[in-house]
Amino acid sequence: MKTIFDKITRDELINRINMLNEDNSPEWGKMNVYQMVKHCAVYESMMLGKMPFKRVFLGYIFGKVALRSLIKDESPLKKNMPTVPGFIIKETTGDIATAKKDWIDLIEQYGHSSNQEITHPFFGKINKEQIGYLVYKHTDHHLKQFNG
Repeated sequence: MKTIFDKITRDELINRINMLNEDNSPEWGKMNVYQMVKHCAVYESMMLGKMPFKRVFLGYIFGKVALRSLIKDESPLKKNMPTVPGFIIKETTGDIATAKKDWIDLIEQYGHSSNQEITHPFFGKINKEQIGYLVYKHTDHHLKQFNG
């Protein structure tokens, strides 16, 4: 499976991010391209251990089962999956170039990340291998959402 800790995979994702612009429209979902880029940057900050989030109640019940299901194979994430409330971006406009640069800077940090474990707000404690798979799948999911 692809992982964000692989340089070739990171470079592929960064190339796809660089192709995004204000004119990209979503194939599904409620976010515009600016909101998606900002959402993904918040997600990267959390996955890198820079921004902790409180566990959501349903995560205690379903988190581990959902995690196993998501990372069991290379199948993409399903469209219109629910989002942790802290990842919802309310602002609808902003500087897309700066937002993309910020997101790319975070993605590049996985190349030298020593973070071995985080607590995900839905899945609970996840290890570095799980982080790698989830970040790739999340990024790929949103880039596909905007034809990236």
